[in-house]
Amino acid sequence: MIKGYALAEGKPVEAEGGQCRVWVYADPTPEEKAAIISTYGIDEHTLSSALDPDEPARVEFEQDHLAVIFKRPKNYSAKDHFLFKVSSTGLFLFKDKLVVVLSEEIPLFSGKLFRKSADLNELFLKLIYSSIFHFLEHLRVINMISDELEGQINISMENKSLLNLFSLEKSLVYYLNAINSNGTVFEKLRSSGAKIGFSTECMELLEDLIIENGQCGKQAEIYANILTGLMDARASIVSNNLNLLMKTLTLITILIMVPTLVVSIFSMNVGIPLQTHPWAFWLILLMASVPVIIITYIIRKKRI
Repeated sequence: MIKGYALAEGKPVEAEGGQCRVWVYADPTPEEKAAIISTYGIDEHTLSSALDPDEPARVEFEQDHLAVIFKRPKNYSAKDHFLFKVSSTGLFLFKDKLVVVLSEEIPLFSGKLFRKSADLNELFLKLIYSSIFHFLEHLRVINMISDELEGQINISMENKSLLNLFSLEKSLVYYLNAINSNGTVFEKLRSSGAKIGFSTECMELLEDLIIENGQCGKQAEIYANILTGLMDARASIVSNNLNLLMKTLTLITILIMVPTLVVSIFSMNVGIPLQTHPWAFWLILLMASVPVIIITYIIRKKRI
């Protein structure tokens, strides 16, 4: 999918033809990829990197444009089963245009962040800035889900909740790696600000971006450490719950086994004591009940 945008009073609005200064390619087809390479002179490997979720973030200075590959959270869906993934985005900044390449269609210019942009350089930085807010939103969701799963694990004997918690822990590792990788890109952009042609306002925005990314990384690291520590505790709780259940079942089995043994002995098809006694039934019942009472008393006294 291809969309064109023009800057109307500093705000990106959809446009057509020569008015467009921003071109967005979401999940481009092979034909669209070939058109991007031929029209803008973008390196084929760099274009492929912009669509590869496993590609590390980086900055490349080409002859007529700046290429930046950075990481952003992938839109979550129910089929992901609590695994939050990361995708790559490519920004190609020319003097008179900005080309954005995405692996999926998302609302790029929503929110108050894009209400006013002085030029393409500022819009370029704000697109990167928006990915940090996206990370923060996902971290809040992950934290809420982990709290709910912890409550389920405390009362459940199933592995489903524990496996979901493990998926969240895995997601935080991916997010932390992506945020740190973005941080390297932002530092390189700051050191090359004069070469790129960033204004004073853009440099201030870049400084804010670096600070926000650092705080986002610390938050992800805290959540990851907490979740890692809790995983062992939750596994111990599940194991302890299983031990308690097995102990209860064992005690019930012992209480049933003794009277069953007594009754079985007197039910044998051979000559046995009390066979002709008029009170035989009640005596056998008493012999089966007394051990149960004694065992129950011992269990309660010793608090087994």
